[in-house]
Amino acid sequence: MEEGDLAAGKSTAAERGAWIVFEDEAGQSMTPPRAKTWGRIGQTPLVRVRVRGRGSGRVSVAGMACFKPGRRSRLIYAIREYRGRKDEPKGFGWRDFRDLVVRARIQLGGPIVLVWDNVRLHLTAGMKEFIDANAEWLTVFQLPAHTPDLNPTEGIWALVKRDLGNLAAADLGDITRAVKRRLKGIQYRPDLVDGCIAATGLSLDG
Repeated sequence: MEEGDLAAGKSTAAERGAWIVFEDEAGQSMTPPRAKTWGRIGQTPLVRVRVRGRGSGRVSVAGMACFKPGRRSRLIYAIREYRGRKDEPKGFGWRDFRDLVVRARIQLGGPIVLVWDNVRLHLTAGMKEFIDANAEWLTVFQLPAHTPDLNPTEGIWALVKRDLGNLAAADLGDITRAVKRRLKGIQYRPDLVDGCIAATGLSLDG
């Protein structure tokens, strides 16, 4: 979000008493990300994993980092598994994003200024109609292209994947449980959510 857009978003949020909500998506397959761990000096530890190719599946996560001056920062998320079954959706559709936004409004108890990127599913006709129909409580700003460093939700994914790097999962269920466990832990640590927006260099004050 450029400086002018951030100022406009903060102004809109202040006028409406709204939460500023940053949304982003991430995914994890059975192939774990690289991560740091402890080991003997000079002996790099290796974690061997067994991936079954097409049948390994994927866990998709959509998350919202939510901020409002004077209120505890919040994390709201949704998870979807894809196991490669016939006619099973591989990830989220625009209706899933719509439902997540509605759930955020209910949980936060007020208007929302939503900030997200320009991926195709955010720009569908159905999503645009939903945004226009709910303009009394929902305002949307789009991040510039290729600027993940401006989205604090990226920091949430980094915290999650740091833990997954040392997980030797037996199946997709292990991945899903580990992701849920880490996200739930972050929900109880608003300081971690605050740290993610601090890392972007953005300020919601003033």
